[in-house]
Parts: sequence; C-alpha cells; structure tokens
Amino acid sequence: MNLIYVADPMCSWCYGFARTMDELLAAPGDLAPLQLALVMGGLRPYTTDPTPPERADELAGHWKHVAEASGQPFAQAPHTALHQPGFVYDTEPASRAVVTVRKHWPKVVWRYLKAVQHAFYAEGKNVVQPEVLADVAETLGIPRADFARAFASEEMRENVRQDFAIAQEWGIRGFPALIAEHGDHLHLVAQGYLPTEALRQRLKAAGQHH
Repeated sequence: MNLIYVADPMCSWCYGFARTMDELLAAPGDLAPLQLALVMGGLRPYTTDPTPPERADELAGHWKHVAEASGQPFAQAPHTALHQPGFVYDTEPASRAVVTVRKHWPKVVWRYLKAVQHAFYAEGKNVVQPEVLADVAETLGIPRADFARAFASEEMRENVRQDFAIAQEWGIRGFPALIAEHGDHLHLVAQGYLPTEALRQRLKAAGQHH
C-alpha cells in the first residue's frame, strides 16, 4: 500500500503520530509492502512575529494532551524552545530541511523528520535555526556543509513552497493527515492523531473499498 503522510515537523500531534507510524512501518502485517511518501503541509510557514510568553504557556499546555495520548516525551515549560526570548514559530525552515533531506538523502528522511521533532519537542531546541537543523542532519551522518548548502538553495525554498501548495490543493488544513493511494485515486485515511490499532483498521477498510 502506498501512503502519503502530510505533516509538519513543528506540529505536536504529528510528533505524537510519529510513534503510531513507526509501529505501523515496523510491523505492517497484511498491509505490506508499505511505501511512505512525505509531504510538508505548512502549519505556520513564514511567520515573523515572536511568540508571546502567554502563547508559549498555552501551547506547552496543549502538548500535555499529546504526551498523554501518545506517550511521547516533551520538554516542560519554561524549558521549551517556545519560551526562548524572541522565539519565532516559523515552520518553513524545519519543513525545508525535511524536503532537503528527502531530495538528497531520501533513505533517512523519515528518521530526519523524527529527529527534528524530538529536538524541538523533547529537547527544547529551536529548530527554526539553520544551525540546529544542520546539527540534526549531522547526527544521521549527513555531511554538514552539503546539507547547509542544499538547505539554503533557492531550489529547496521552491520545493517546500510546492509541498505547501499541494497540501492546500488537496484541501488538507489539519495535520497529521494520512492518505492512501489507490491507482489514481487518493483516499484520506486519517486526519489527526490515531493510535496504531485504530489506524490499522482504517487502512484495512481503505484497502477493501477498491
């Protein structure tokens, strides 16, 4: 089964859903072979305003729900990236970094997305900063200079814009969203977080419609 996963590296429910997706990919069962394509949906790209402290507290409070539902680890306020002075919640750089890895180092793109999520949510790192995104790339064995050069290129800026446009064209406004491909049809299987068993049921049902 071919799946398209529309996500944003700085979307907390996508971080929660990464655990579900990992379990599915590790044990696809009768859904095998599973192919996963990543599309960056564009949660808050091109934001320029710093996050006010009360908004940071509100978002960190929201993360507790994701932690409870998914079991994923989260940094606690005030030790989150959100609480760093002047933090700008712009999801374009992290999304562009994932698109860069997808293009040049496709074998590790799923691991890279998860590593960026972990850096942001669990470690409280500011993944809006190019040097942090390059640090994460390095941990996966991607040469830092090659990554930095590709990441800064106009081509990758344009590629991530195209991802955002595709997600909009498909009418996807919330993430995570998981789409199954059936020939030339696209079937929305999941929008929002699901535990693994529930996702398996949805995918089985989607497979039976065709």
